[in-house]
Amino acid sequence: MSKYILSCCSTADMSEEFFNERNINYVCFHYEVDGVEYSDDLGKSMSFEEFYKKMEQGAMTKTSQVNADEYINYFGKFLDEGYDILHVCLSSGISGSYNSAMIAKSDLEEKYPERKIYVVDSLNASSGFGLLMDELADLRDAGKNIDELNEWIEQNKLYYHAWVLTTDLTYLVRGGRVSKAAGVFGTALNICPIIEVNVEGKLLSRDKVRTKKKAIKELVAKMENLAENGTEYSGKCFISNSACLEDAQAVASLIKEKFPNVKEVVISDIGTTIGSHTGPGTVALFFKGKERIN
Repeated sequence: MSKYILSCCSTADMSEEFFNERNINYVCFHYEVDGVEYSDDLGKSMSFEEFYKKMEQGAMTKTSQVNADEYINYFGKFLDEGYDILHVCLSSGISGSYNSAMIAKSDLEEKYPERKIYVVDSLNASSGFGLLMDELADLRDAGKNIDELNEWIEQNKLYYHAWVLTTDLTYLVRGGRVSKAAGVFGTALNICPIIEVNVEGKLLSRDKVRTKKKAIKELVAKMENLAENGTEYSGKCFISNSACLEDAQAVASLIKEKFPNVKEVVISDIGTTIGSHTGPGTVALFFKGKERIN
């Protein structure tokens, strides 16, 4: 069996320790804070605490994806070492990174005709993307080859759900996902949107709930309705948050109460790329369940 590497983007929003332990490679997106560019390198260039504090103080943020040339250089080092590549990208519904990776794949396949390069659109984001990578690592460690993994993820990626709540509409308004009028109105009424990553990998507002406490309960209710085997769910659950750890912990506590067989609940930080668009005060819940169909 040919040797291969698993790879993804930094926007899978897992820790460096996770990537090292699971033997998963990653390529970094980029972001700016008040015009200064940084690498989205899992909080090494700027801690998440400092990043979100700057946002709260009014700093302007901007992000940029991995371009085709960066992918060519990144993939090339593995191909030179004789590895095949399975790379999973941030959802094409919210980023053009997948297209850049596909351009690089086409270019490199001519140079390395003997190597396999698979590029997969995760149709997911943040730690939902991370949950997919965790499952791929399990399958790799169980002896699956690269062709089997590529087939598995293409057949199963829509079974991984992502549900998001936010307590601050400022950044959704700034990004154009919520109108300014709706943002002012929602903030005044203490409304928390409940957002899903849909079948196309796009962010879609599904519900609007008054008060954070009710929104947390609604997030877990989505999991009750959609998780594999309902409240008998025995898989892993990942939660990511942007400078609101207590809210993430409240979601985790409720999940452990409602899902006594859950294998593991992992809390991580929303990274600087995704966080540039959500802002602080966002919690996202990820789990495996029924196939996404809309």
